[in-house]
Amino acid sequence: MDRYPGDRSFRRSQRLTAAAEFQRVFRDGRRSADDCFTVLFCHNKRDQPRLGLAIAKRRVRRAVARNRLKRLVRESFRAAAPSLPPMDIVVLAGPAAGNADNAKIFASLEQHWQRLAGRREQQERRGKH
Repeated sequence: MDRYPGDRSFRRSQRLTAAAEFQRVFRDGRRSADDCFTVLFCHNKRDQPRLGLAIAKRRVRRAVARNRLKRLVRESFRAAAPSLPPMDIVVLAGPAAGNADNAKIFASLEQHWQRLAGRREQQERRGKH
């Protein structure tokens, strides 16, 4: 039995794995932020979005809470990935992330994904003109 129905797995090709990939996003990326997360993103030359996580111990002290956040971010990303443009994304925990309930986490992430998906629509409109 598949853990994720359909194509909802989090494949290696959807992850930022190398330090240089993270550094490029930190150096060249744009930012979307709220009290739960800061999302850095920049265009990539691939055909899909990729996700990197930087959930700092300084922001979220307990390992259980950090792991929970990572799990929730990955789950939310898997659902949103089909609507996102090809970009590299790094998610950082904000000051409220460690104490937020799941509903607030998902709502915050959904707003970020919608902002990024809006960039895809802008790019598509520019390409049609």
